[in-house]
Amino acid sequence: MKYVRNKINKIVVASIAIFFFAVSCDTDNLHDLNINPQALNEVNMNYLFTAAQLGSAAGGSAGDNRYIDWRTNIGFCAYAIQQLANAGGGIAPGDKYTDNVESFNAPWEFIYGDQLKNIAEILRQTGPDGFEAGQRKNMREAARILRVFNFHRLTDYYGNIPYSDALQGIQGTFLPEYDDQQTIYLDLLKELDEATAALSASNPDEGFAAADLYYDGDITKWKKWGYSLMLRLAMRISNVDATTAATYVGKAVSGGVFTSNDDNTWVPMDLGPSEWTNQNGISRAFAAGDGGQPSTLSKTLVDMLKGANTGSTADDDPRLSILSNGVDGDTDPLIQEGMPNGLDQGTLDLYVGQTGANAGVLFSRINLILLDDDDPYMLMNYAEVEFLLAEAAERGIGGVTGAAAHYNAGVRAAMQMYVPYAQGDEAAIEAMTVTDAQVDAYLAARPYTAGAAGLEMIGNQMWISKFFNWWEAWSDWRRTGFPVLTPVNYPNNVTDGTIPVRLKLPTHETAVNQANIQAGATLPDQYTTKVWWDAN
Repeated sequence: MKYVRNKINKIVVASIAIFFFAVSCDTDNLHDLNINPQALNEVNMNYLFTAAQLGSAAGGSAGDNRYIDWRTNIGFCAYAIQQLANAGGGIAPGDKYTDNVESFNAPWEFIYGDQLKNIAEILRQTGPDGFEAGQRKNMREAARILRVFNFHRLTDYYGNIPYSDALQGIQGTFLPEYDDQQTIYLDLLKELDEATAALSASNPDEGFAAADLYYDGDITKWKKWGYSLMLRLAMRISNVDATTAATYVGKAVSGGVFTSNDDNTWVPMDLGPSEWTNQNGISRAFAAGDGGQPSTLSKTLVDMLKGANTGSTADDDPRLSILSNGVDGDTDPLIQEGMPNGLDQGTLDLYVGQTGANAGVLFSRINLILLDDDDPYMLMNYAEVEFLLAEAAERGIGGVTGAAAHYNAGVRAAMQMYVPYAQGDEAAIEAMTVTDAQVDAYLAARPYTAGAAGLEMIGNQMWISKFFNWWEAWSDWRRTGFPVLTPVNYPNNVTDGTIPVRLKLPTHETAVNQANIQAGATLPDQYTTKVWWDAN
């Protein structure tokens, strides 16, 4: 019995030894059992960068390229800013100042959830602790510029937003605190300053040119865009922080801003392989087959383009023929007519003296050349830069001079920037082309006037130049007060008959993050609450 017990003990001890030996020898294999072989630990940076660029063409995301355009850029901003008008159909809370949850949810959902999420991953992977630490230097700096562009858009929509705490879910921050808009703007300007200066043609390409939809890796053009954005942001805060504005206007000019329409920031689009991903979100939002938005031009816009013209078209604004497809197909500039904002079917009938009036045949509509599904999408243009410089010169900001010269250059650029929509078609190129002689005649009939009148001229022209980029036209109007718009007062509107100046926070955010909203958001959470820089 003693022998048997000792035998068992030896077998047990030996078995235990073998087990631990086997375990120690197979630790790596056991560790591998805890790794999900289908999980992604590293994503191709080229894909993320291209996706962030494509999503930044305000349409939304790879899932729906028209969502923000339909709900917010068009449905809210284009109507509120009175470049389009809507008597019924589509989504149009901006026309009559009504509530629409999709319009104020959309930018938050898609900019945080798509563009900024992709950009955050690029910055994490190329940061000190990332898989590509020290690599893709130009892509990293370009991603910082694109991050500024998207956060700038978000804070202009909502005011105070999560910024420092945003996009930190991996680190465990699920309910981020809010930063005030002033703090956000100061950091965005700092980011532009650092990132634009750090871009260098001497850095290795590392796939940047192939991934870059905007400029094909052209560092000179990226620098120009970075400094042009800096100029925009600096002027945006010029009414509330003149010192900072002057500093960064000076830096932008010294760094080198856009100098021609060749520098415009275009996002190329395509018909395939997926309409939801690669097509122009604005064009698709107006597509009749999809039950899209009406494309009726507003009375405010058409009247401004026609001006005081009473018969001769020699010095008329040539953009009227570019932007308008005519009244029921008739493109004669003298008969173009825009529809007033704030009408419904009943008041439209009264306005035109018809029962069952059809706005689509009674008023000017957007030129169909501008609405091809594969038309490029413009993010920022040279005309805006010249108008901002004209304003800076007129107001004595940042050492800029020559208001009249900058104004004239802005008008010329604004009139001559539409040719890319023609996409090589000869007839369309002719329709989109404005000659120097036409611009000269227009400017001669309307010479720049210094002082308060000049500031209004600049504001009006910048407003026209933002056609399609309506969220920016809305921001310009909130800051400058130009053009002078007459609000509508539709029954049961939610602003007491005033033009909205902010988006409400999205419903999902107010449902889960109330403590941080009450502590730091722009309150009260209403369309009539101004953001920090809106001191007009």
